Amino acid sequence: MDTEILRRCYAAFNARDLEGALATMHAEVHWPNGWEGGWVEGRDGVRRYWERQWAAIDPHVEPRAFRLEPDGRITVSVHQIVRDLSGKVMADQMVEHTYQFQDGFIRRMDIRK
Repeated sequence: MDTEILRRCYAAFNARDLEGALATMHAEVHWPNGWEGGWVEGRDGVRRYWERQWAAIDPHVEPRAFRLEPDGRITVSVHQIVRDLSGKVMADQMVEHTYQFQDGFIRRMDIRK
């Protein structure tokens, strides 16, 4: 089930289990760079992006609700807390992540604030 894949991805991201999170993604995933702007392509692109991100900030994303869209995508309401490396909260907000799947893997993610 796609929601279980998403739960595994979020849990792995929060645990900084890079390989576990990437294992949920299609080899040609299209992923938003919500921190620097633009997009990253493929698992290696997501890997490099998250490595840069985790070296500079400490994000934590907790899924709160899942909604199936009419087109088959899944939207997740997410509580996002971003701290600097000293622990100071930089952002505490709800956002929406919308996912498209292909062959049982995350193929694309979009962010809606």
